[in-house]
Amino acid sequence: MSGFFGSITKNDCVTDVYYGTDYHSHLGTKRAGMAVYDPQTGFQRAIHSIEDGYFRNKFENNLKEFRGQSGIGVISDTDAQPMLVHSHFGTFAVTTVCKIANLEEIEQKFLNKRQHFTENSQGGNNASELVAMLISEGDDIVNGVENVFSVLKGSCSMLILTESGIIAARDKLGRHPIVIGKRGNGYALASETSSFANLGFTVEYYLGPGEIVKVTAEGYEQLRKPGKKMQICSFLWVYYGYPPAFYEGINVEASRYRCGACLAKNDDVEADLVAGIPDSGVGHGLGYANERKLPYMRPYIKYTPTWPRSFMPQNQELRDLVAKMKLIPNPALIEGKRAVFLDDSIVRGTQLKDNVQDIYKAGAKEVHMRIACPPLTYPCEFLNFSRSRATSDLASRTAILQLEGTEEVDLKAYSDPGTDQYKAMVEQIRKNLGFTTLRYQKLDDLVEAIGLPKERLCTHCWDGTSYF
Repeated sequence: MSGFFGSITKNDCVTDVYYGTDYHSHLGTKRAGMAVYDPQTGFQRAIHSIEDGYFRNKFENNLKEFRGQSGIGVISDTDAQPMLVHSHFGTFAVTTVCKIANLEEIEQKFLNKRQHFTENSQGGNNASELVAMLISEGDDIVNGVENVFSVLKGSCSMLILTESGIIAARDKLGRHPIVIGKRGNGYALASETSSFANLGFTVEYYLGPGEIVKVTAEGYEQLRKPGKKMQICSFLWVYYGYPPAFYEGINVEASRYRCGACLAKNDDVEADLVAGIPDSGVGHGLGYANERKLPYMRPYIKYTPTWPRSFMPQNQELRDLVAKMKLIPNPALIEGKRAVFLDDSIVRGTQLKDNVQDIYKAGAKEVHMRIACPPLTYPCEFLNFSRSRATSDLASRTAILQLEGTEEVDLKAYSDPGTDQYKAMVEQIRKNLGFTTLRYQKLDDLVEAIGLPKERLCTHCWDGTSYF
């Protein structure tokens, strides 16, 4: 996953881009970059690894060196970006949030034309460079972005920094949001509205699916109208979105309260306390506790000073170690108690299994796990939201293999809470992970908690219904 931020003002924008991009740090852990344009000095760009540090620390010197009235920044889990491109219609910098399903096919098309790639990302070509090359095939930038939309399978939202302004283009089915913020002396563009508040921007406009907008310090104009179909990713509200953020005008934390309340309405387990697995399970847990009138407590505390992010290391053993070390159980609150725990999802389940063992060791009598979304059964084809590296790693697919002895099964039966197959799968996951009981959110309840019509949401991870 990735997140980006752009700013264009009548004054210097560098501080805005620096802090605004930093407010997207929860969306990526590998690479980060900034590009700024100044009429006198031209384009300035910096890209740093953030696998061993933080955005602010890595770009502190660039903050002192850069100057300009327009700029873009990105936090990424994949590519080194922004890309700085010299094209037949001028110089531009581009940053993307994308997943390209037909990347190899597009690569081969360029290679057949005897063109070459200069950037490398995780052993393959840089997807953002590929997007820049597709843009450069157009007669102008707008035509080039439309070329990306027509050729690319998957999703791609982008910010393009030019000499005359910033062009924002949301992917054609709107899976990844772009929001425009306004302040007295200019505008900002962001993946997350939570980046606006402390910089003095207020939400001005949500781009629609496939919409292209050009922003200057004076205002913004529509270059391409939005499409009618939208499939914004539901997982933004369940997990990835920062609590104060709004997507399509719907707040993340408020949606999580509703998720927890929906789970509570369908539950009658007897318990002494409710807790959310930090951090993304907290909102769900509060919603559950309030609905059931049970005390919300914190028997599991996240140690943030030195163990901030469990998914930073690339080595799985190191990720598991960080996940274990950052959460500290508190026996004083849990010993002899029946506890309901809320979490956003179960991907592989390794971390959650370790958490549960720690909770039992701390003296818990019962551990009842409630998950804010349905079982993740299908891998994400569009934004890498199901974070497992292989489909077979998913806890649901592991359970299905144990039950069936083969992966060649009808997954629709395992996605329907009313079937015997679904119930058997959930029970197998419960056994594998060691819970006293396990219940998942029903998809209809999740859709209701988010507050958008089902056809406006991407729910592919759970029911396999979304499309390119």
